[in-house]
Amino acid sequence: METIKLNIDGRDVETKPGKSVLEVSLDSGIYIPYLCYHPDLGTTGDCGLCVVEVEGNDDLIISCTTLAADGMAVRTKSKRIAEARRQAMEKILTGHPADCGTCIKYLNCELQSLKQYISEEEYKPTGPARLFAVDNSNPLFTIDPNKCVMCTRCIRACKDLRGVGILIEKTKGGERYIGTENGLPLADAGCRFCGACAEVCPSGAIMDKEDLTKGKNRKHALLPCRYTCPAEIDVPRYLRFISEKDYASAAAVIREKVPFPGVLGYVCDRPCEDVCRRGEVNRSVSIRELKRYAAEHDGSGIKSNKKPNTDKKVAVIGAGPAGLTAAYYMALQGHSVTVFEALPFSGGMLRAGIPEYRLPREVLAREIKYVENMGVEIKTSARIESIDRLFEEGYHGVVAALGTHKGQKLKIPGADNIGVLIGVDFLRDINLGKKVEIGKNALVLGGGNVAFDCARAVRRLGAAVKLACLESMETMPAASDEIKQGEEEGVCIYPARTFTRILTENGKITGVECLEVVSLTFDEDKNPQIETREDSQHAIEADTVIFAIGQRPDIPEGFGLNTVAGNLIEVDIFTRMTSRESVFAAGDAVNGTSSVIKAIASGRKAAADLDRYLGGSSDIDEKLAPPTEPEKNIGRQEGFASLERCEDAYVSVEERLESFCKVVADPDEKVVECEAKRCLQCDLRLKITPVKFWSSY
Repeated sequence: METIKLNIDGRDVETKPGKSVLEVSLDSGIYIPYLCYHPDLGTTGDCGLCVVEVEGNDDLIISCTTLAADGMAVRTKSKRIAEARRQAMEKILTGHPADCGTCIKYLNCELQSLKQYISEEEYKPTGPARLFAVDNSNPLFTIDPNKCVMCTRCIRACKDLRGVGILIEKTKGGERYIGTENGLPLADAGCRFCGACAEVCPSGAIMDKEDLTKGKNRKHALLPCRYTCPAEIDVPRYLRFISEKDYASAAAVIREKVPFPGVLGYVCDRPCEDVCRRGEVNRSVSIRELKRYAAEHDGSGIKSNKKPNTDKKVAVIGAGPAGLTAAYYMALQGHSVTVFEALPFSGGMLRAGIPEYRLPREVLAREIKYVENMGVEIKTSARIESIDRLFEEGYHGVVAALGTHKGQKLKIPGADNIGVLIGVDFLRDINLGKKVEIGKNALVLGGGNVAFDCARAVRRLGAAVKLACLESMETMPAASDEIKQGEEEGVCIYPARTFTRILTENGKITGVECLEVVSLTFDEDKNPQIETREDSQHAIEADTVIFAIGQRPDIPEGFGLNTVAGNLIEVDIFTRMTSRESVFAAGDAVNGTSSVIKAIASGRKAAADLDRYLGGSSDIDEKLAPPTEPEKNIGRQEGFASLERCEDAYVSVEERLESFCKVVADPDEKVVECEAKRCLQCDLRLKITPVKFWSSY
């Protein structure tokens, strides 16, 4: 390929034709200051900072608009150049706020870095101060025209890079500034809220709102859906595939991080939606529903690329989400994996704890089969009492993923009466198909998802049910959709109650004595500190009481593992190894009862750590989706900001209560497409080339 040669500051440089002197210099590690230029936007040549001397030219030339030529001799530093740059900088800073120390971008500001490079002396502001009002009215961004240096990068990013074009140059009282047509708010002007304008702004005139970024690293702040997900699933990428109706590729993106996309489509607690930046515009994207749709319409049969056999044997104790995930990724790394499950079926709490109306059995079975197809052997009704036995059988490593299957009761009078049940046992019996005896009027004690699962299961068994808990309605730990559906199905909620005893008459339960809770806090050991209302003693009638106040792991003594509070397995926070060599642990048995996605993420980490321990790479990430680059030009879409979230669809309450059939209804494909297109595509911003400060050269 043809190249040209030029000399910059006495150094011979070879490059391809068509590049500017500025670009060639920067590519060669020779710094020239610039402001209006940006690697992804081209330049206007207006700032005057990038001037250089070229042999044969009497005048200084603008390096960002001058093409490099063969034989050219360039000088980037001289007294004349320095003075020209100083004058250009003074012009740029006319009216600009003088006190950098009060700006949120202090020490991370491109303009400040340029000032320091061009002159060691502090610039004194010239001209009258700008008196524009700072605009905090828009979602996501703060706009401060007083800081604008009119480099027009934001205009070019909005128009040329994104194809939206809502930002324009305006004048007010002789002052130039950037705004929208007719001064409309960003949402009304057609903004896509992609953040490109804030990303390229060198001075803080357009910035992310401080409360959305403070104390967070860049990725967590700008792409919170992905980096709040415990498994770091690439949410924008799979939503983009869904919007294109490429469900196989969308499911492949999800499978790159988790082996259970369908399960998560039903029961994930969706932390991604809680932080979705679209929620600042109106409401978050319905990410879980879109995940479920993609998983259920994935007909690709994409298979993972299993690594060569390592001749290492791994035992996983527990076939719940953490254990099966660990097993899957250990098998992916080439190890021979056997899972031992005490229950007569695999799935752990996915099968024994979550009712079928929330997680259809065929979905779970399909994804367990996906794990088995990786070569994982699952042995059910195979309780392990001693880890030593596994080592004697030739296993090189063990992952203990026992879950928290041991329910608890409060130590209050009457808790051992007939008719007092433990929630996890109650749900397990239902899921095993056993006949469950309850009265006509049940009371569930607890405010989490397990409590609501119990209450809603009671309704499907034909009984009336109440639910009482320590927490207020606002702080109840159960998922909001669980609470809403429970109320729809007739669950009567008594929040902010503490329980003193279970009442009986002639050996039969008649209710639970309660006190109203005024304040609920937790000490450093997570023990509840309860303040009750004086003279608030009362009874809630019931003939059956179900405790759903938490679970603990059931760890056999023969394991010989150190434990911490709550009988949780103690692990090294960096390696996830337990107190025994070659034994790792994952899931709720380590972290306490938590969400399915956290259990899966814990299983991933344990697999990576054990693989490293066994001499592997610990790199368990997969590349299953086709490699594609997203379209940078997203275009203008009228009314984009006002597009409403498509509500999750459910079958009628009457249908729900007739059986344990699934409660979610299948959305229409057009609805799915529209919902996916509500995504702000925040990941595009992270693909914009970052500007390197002079200290990096």
